[in-house]
Amino acid sequence: MSTPSPVAPAAHPPTPLARTPFYDFHVQAGAKMVDFAGWELPILYKSIAEEHTQCRTSGAIFDVSHMGRLTFTGKDAMALLDRVLTRKLSDMKVGQSRYSLICNDAGGLMDDVIVSKDVKNWMMVCNASNREKVVKHLIATRKALDLDCDLVDQTTSTAMVALQGPKVIERLAAILPVDLAGMKRYHFESANLMLFKIHVFRCGYTGEDGVEIILPAKAASMAIKLIAGSLNKESATIAPCGLGARDTLRTEAGMPLYGHELSETVDPLSAGLGWAADLTKNFIGADALRKIQVDGPARRLVGLELAEKRIARQGAPVKLGDRIVGEVTSGTLSPTLGKSIAMAYVDSAVAAGDLSPGGSSTEGSSTGGLSVDLRGSIIPAKIVKLPFYKRQG
Repeated sequence: MSTPSPVAPAAHPPTPLARTPFYDFHVQAGAKMVDFAGWELPILYKSIAEEHTQCRTSGAIFDVSHMGRLTFTGKDAMALLDRVLTRKLSDMKVGQSRYSLICNDAGGLMDDVIVSKDVKNWMMVCNASNREKVVKHLIATRKALDLDCDLVDQTTSTAMVALQGPKVIERLAAILPVDLAGMKRYHFESANLMLFKIHVFRCGYTGEDGVEIILPAKAASMAIKLIAGSLNKESATIAPCGLGARDTLRTEAGMPLYGHELSETVDPLSAGLGWAADLTKNFIGADALRKIQVDGPARRLVGLELAEKRIARQGAPVKLGDRIVGEVTSGTLSPTLGKSIAMAYVDSAVAAGDLSPGGSSTEGSSTGGLSVDLRGSIIPAKIVKLPFYKRQG
């Protein structure tokens, strides 16, 4: 009797990518779409360099609907957030937003978020790749503390766009029913636009002035025509830009990105985010961070400027002579500065300016100056102050 041949398991079709309410707009505008954290998003429309310059000199619109949007209601909503977030909330007023962090018990970064206080609820924007993890963490903390509050994930029922650039505020002031000129950074207003409610936040992730707007998903196609105007004109004040330009812009502005500068193995003090971790309050991870504060971080995040225009990719070793003293987390050829720049974690002594060749290491002796190893090519580099670029005014 012959032995039956093994039957190969049925192949599972790949999970389809999520699409934002602006997907049709991107396709019609000629965007090149890519997979980003499970979402189908535009990496570019024309070129990264053109879109980068468009944002720095005029205005850009980015689809950021993939980012998580959570709301919190109930009498213990602030108590839950106060336990999870690293910054003080009790002094926040209605209409105010605050950048904050979520840590694990060891002080590692679970996410960086923006939390906002509305009239009857709190809002939080988190990273797309961390949304499910953050929601589970919040629910588990609520249960452990027996808190009376509700958490609603509004990511798929809403849309979100970021409009950034020096001409954006003037352009939008005539369109949006809020006082943009009088709105301070990290503040927001809610209003009705075309019969639907929107939230307009004075913030962004490019180093430029601008706003981020949350609106109902069903109103996205109408709103983008009103908000952005004639995007297809060469002389348009605001043009659509993709994730590629958003990354080069935030790198120039020295803004950390989760999965690059931030992770659960990195603490806020090492990342230069100690200002966003109030160690006088008892949040999850505070005890571990107090110990790190006393001992001092082993490595710190710094800015690097390379002597050549080759791009330093994530993971490239940073060397002091022939001794490895760090690792690149993000790098780009800066369209604004015309230089190769990077962010990297380096040994604290090196970050503090100690570039002496001494020190024991299994990597060998240290001779020569600071450099970045790009697949065997040793490119001289120097530590520079972050951010690399800072807008005027």
